[in-house]
Amino acid sequence: MNPLLLSHFTATTCVGRGLAANLAALCDERSGLAPCRFETVDVDTCVGEVAGVDDQSLPPAIIDFDCRNNRLAQLGLAQDDFIAAVAAALARYGADRIGVFVGTSTSGILQTELAYRRRDSVTGALPDDFVYSTTQNSFSVADFVRRTLCLSGPAAAVSSACSSSAKVFGSAARMIEGGLIDAAVVGGVDSLCLTTLYGFSSLQLTSTRPCRPFDRDRDGISIGEAAAFFLVERLPAVPSPDAILLLGVGESSDAYHMSSPHPEGLGARMAMEQALAGAGLAPEAIDYINLHGTGTRSNDLAEARAVLSLFGDATRCSSTKGAVGHTLGAAGGVEAVISALALRHGFMPAGVNTQELDPALPLAYLLRNDARAPSRILSNSFGFGGTNCSLVLGRADAVIGGA
Repeated sequence: MNPLLLSHFTATTCVGRGLAANLAALCDERSGLAPCRFETVDVDTCVGEVAGVDDQSLPPAIIDFDCRNNRLAQLGLAQDDFIAAVAAALARYGADRIGVFVGTSTSGILQTELAYRRRDSVTGALPDDFVYSTTQNSFSVADFVRRTLCLSGPAAAVSSACSSSAKVFGSAARMIEGGLIDAAVVGGVDSLCLTTLYGFSSLQLTSTRPCRPFDRDRDGISIGEAAAFFLVERLPAVPSPDAILLLGVGESSDAYHMSSPHPEGLGARMAMEQALAGAGLAPEAIDYINLHGTGTRSNDLAEARAVLSLFGDATRCSSTKGAVGHTLGAAGGVEAVISALALRHGFMPAGVNTQELDPALPLAYLLRNDARAPSRILSNSFGFGGTNCSLVLGRADAVIGGA
């Protein structure tokens, strides 16, 4: 694929709002996971809750979109001058030439859960002020972002479980390559709700402690929430040396099982191979891999096997979910931001909380930050049902210079 410029990006997670807060947490090897105190949930687990989401007030013109997921989206868009950057792009290209592609898994389902508490005791009818199309509907968050940014180009929501906000990069790249748009806002937003917390607990996939991906004693995930956004544009003739580029996107669907990965990581390997092929790179060109790394025994094992079969045991890697949690449909976007920060600031982030690497997973796993500066990073996002996506990001000075 032709490289694309990731001209602006931002993330809001449990460790803070915006790039500076998230970079500081990564540099300090600090986790934002804490015992669950969300809503009425009675589950012994840790979560990555974003502070201040419920303090957000949506503009009156789009008040029908009011739900936790869209409030989190609004909070995320407000960081790092992202709205101003999109406004400048709108002036360059026109509102109808900028697409919006947002990944989410549950969207505003919490709003439905709250509405069920207020349903009519006789008829069971939901309250009149509940609006499904602008809250729980998966397209709600993409529509909300489009309206907030005053854009009128193609818009879509991708809901493919935990690969959702990685796959949106592929949607944007295809639209730009096809000449349908000149730029795109892509990202992911997923917020805490009862369905995911109780659902993953019922599957016995949640840990009682902050998750420890690839650890000998790993025992489950820590669910988080987050909003992450990128402005994707065509590559200029002379990009700045530290510009972050999207070099490749790989997608696969192995459909091995509804909730378990292929035991040898077949779909994961296919996605990584396609991303490398799209970028025109051999495996040894990748300096660091941001692993999907959920902290469950089977997922980490399958991903490790896929990585080892393709890269061997020398490529440095880690999962950053120990810092921000598994943000589900927002994970791909969040971890793309983390990868972009690592490229821009010249370090490879540690796998926070992981203390002793599982000897059955002989990866070059980083237990502490590595000060060596990466030039190209692979970021993995794998979801239920075998929906897999890998992204290759790189610095312009390395890519354009042919280093």
